[in-house]
Formats: sequence, C-alpha cells, structure tokens
Amino acid sequence: MHQYPQRPRPDDQPSYQEYPPQGQGHHQQQPYQDYPGQPPYQPQHQYQQYGEQPPHAGPPSGPPGIAEPPQPKRSRRRIWISAVVALALLLGGGGFAAWKLDWFSGNGEAVSFGKTPPPANGKNDPAAPATEAKPSGDPDVLMPTGPKSDFKQTTKLDDGTIIAKTRLAGAKSGFEGDVWVWAPKEYDDPKYAKSGFPVLIALPGGNGFPANYWSDRSLGLQKAISEGVQAGTSLPFVVIMPVLNPDNKYYYDGSDIPGQAKMGTWIAEDVPAFAKANFRTYKSRDGWAFMGSSSGAFVGMKTVLQHPDKFKAVIASGGEIVPDSPLWKGHQAEMDANNPEKLAKKLIDSKGPEVYINFQIGTKESGKERMTKFQEQYGKGPVKTTIRDIQNGEHNGWHYVRGMKEGSLEWVSKVLKAPKPDAG
Repeated sequence: MHQYPQRPRPDDQPSYQEYPPQGQGHHQQQPYQDYPGQPPYQPQHQYQQYGEQPPHAGPPSGPPGIAEPPQPKRSRRRIWISAVVALALLLGGGGFAAWKLDWFSGNGEAVSFGKTPPPANGKNDPAAPATEAKPSGDPDVLMPTGPKSDFKQTTKLDDGTIIAKTRLAGAKSGFEGDVWVWAPKEYDDPKYAKSGFPVLIALPGGNGFPANYWSDRSLGLQKAISEGVQAGTSLPFVVIMPVLNPDNKYYYDGSDIPGQAKMGTWIAEDVPAFAKANFRTYKSRDGWAFMGSSSGAFVGMKTVLQHPDKFKAVIASGGEIVPDSPLWKGHQAEMDANNPEKLAKKLIDSKGPEVYINFQIGTKESGKERMTKFQEQYGKGPVKTTIRDIQNGEHNGWHYVRGMKEGSLEWVSKVLKAPKPDAG
C-alpha cells in the first residue's frame, strides 16, 4: 500500500451542528448512545416507526431511549470570561475572521471538486474551471464523465476540506434524492491530477431519510480517513453519502421491492454513475467499496454480494444480515434475491469473484451471533469475512468510526486500489 507522508494535526472536538438524524425504524440504528436505564437495542424484525424529525441547530431531545451527547459544565466565571473575550473580538474588528469555528462559514455556497489548490488567501473560486488533465498510463483510471452536479457546501472540516450536497435524479431508478460528497485533500493535489481515487459509499442506519448522518462532521468519519492517510493506514477515499430510503415511513432494504421506489437500482447503479460523472475514479471494482451501520451495513453487504463485478468490499457494522422490510410481503422470490445468505451461497457455488466483508460489532450490543453464523456458513471460497470487536462499543456511529480507526480502514485500504502520484 502506498505510504502517504505523515503530518501532525491538532485534535478537535466534535461539532453538534447539523446533528446526525436519529436512527429510525428497521434495525434501530442510531448514531446516539442508548439512554441508561432504557431497554437495550432490540434485534431485527422489531420494526418501529418514528415521524420525521424537525431540523434543529443544536442537539435534539430525540425519541425515548436516545441520549444527548454529554455537554461540558461551565462555571459562571468561565461564561463571563468567554463573553468578555467575544466582545473584545467583535470590538477589535475582524476578530471573527480568525475565530476557530470558521467551518461555519461558506455553508450554502457553490463548491467545485478537482481544482488546483486555492490561492494563498485560502478562498475558493467555485466559478474557476477545474484543472484539465489526461489520465495516467493506468488504463483503469476513469476521468469524470459528466455532466457535473451542482454542489453546495454543508460543512467545512478543520483541514479545509468540504462536505457538500447535491440533488440527484437517478436515471435508472427514477428516484430523486440528496447525495453528500467529500473528497480528501489529496484529490486536489496536482500530483494526483491524472490518477483515479477509490470510492467509499457510506450508508446510514435506520430509515436513512431525509439525511445521511455520515455527512455530519461530529461522527468523525472524514477526519478518521484524513488521519489514516497521514499515518499511512488509509487510502484517501472519495466518500459518497446518499439517502438510503425515499421516505420516513418504511424501510426498503436497499432493494427494488415490487411496486415501490427502486432503491436497489438507486444504490447500485445511479449513485456509482453519479460518482463517475463528478470524480476521477477507477473503472474496475478494485476502486469501489461500501461502509454502513445497521440497516446501511445490510444494504452495503447485500449490494457487494449482488454485484461482485462492480464492488469489492464492505465494512458492515451492527449485525444485520437478512432482509426484513414489511414491504416484502407477498414477494418471497424477490426477497430471496436480496438475501445476503442466498447471495453468498450463489457466489460460492459459482466460484467467485472474491468479495471482502469486514464485520464490526460493539461488545456492548447484540448481533455478533448473526455475524458469526454467517461467517461459519458462508465465509469460505470467494467470500472472505472478518469480524472486528469494538471494545465497549455500542450501537452507534461514533463507536463504529472508532472501529474503523482501530483497523477497519486499514483492512479495506489493503484490498482496494490506491491513487498513484504523477512520476513527474
């Protein structure tokens, strides 16, 4: 694996701006910790429904059983000092320009990926044309096919990278939904202007609508990748974060359920086509992987097993193995065609191609027995499986990111293709 240069960077604290949507419905996936004293996470087939949560600027109260993240206690003296400092900054003129939380600035502005680095003043010019480059000698490199999407910034990370959102009308599924994207700093480095980049499609748990909580910086997914690149333990992935379902009412198993929105086609066809249209990628499956938690883990694993010619690996967190949407009623054959157990057996019988499944499970959540059973029955031949225990981990996105930092990012980076810098 290519070793990227290390560069120390300060730790930062999680932000609760655009707090991750609560896990809803099927699989009970939550980026929050279960509230102490509440019943533990229930296994699948316990389908529940919550209404759509209203937007909020700070931490939500959430439905019963969901705890807000701990907030630091502040003395009156500290509050008074903070107020005085803030006032001094304001009166000093331009103080807020240097304020640490500059990642609030620029939200809603147009964003363009794949340009040369911004000028010394640090300001991007979305109207500036992207750097034209021909692909390297690697025939697997696919330059952006277009048409380019219109991206708007949703947040900025401390290293200056941007998470942006656009609206995608799926040409093959007919479904239209939001997609968030993030590209690492290396993507705009002139040394990689002719190289493809591996793509990681990140799927949320629960209903995964109307937002994808991996697009919120508070979970630390993008920061974990950036730090892994610096440490030489992660590839610089382009991260694509689509909505998982078309509404908050039902869960669709990331599948084309008869009579419903074609969410299987949306995930497996439209989202990758969107990534190819906007980013330098790879033509082969060696540059494509999924990650997901709970219901999103199920969809990612199912899609890799369904389309081993297009996708090579998945990091599946949270212990969900089989389809269980209530919308499958009366469609047993179609449900079987979206069952990872049956798909794995089919792949084993056909002798490949090889796919890689890295399960993650917290030691404080249920579900490992399902992973272990799957590994024992289907983790053979072309189906390569591993199980990573996250010590003291619970059923939430923060702990799954920790598991990725502790080894799962390195695991997936070893089975995918790295970008290659220009020899010149």
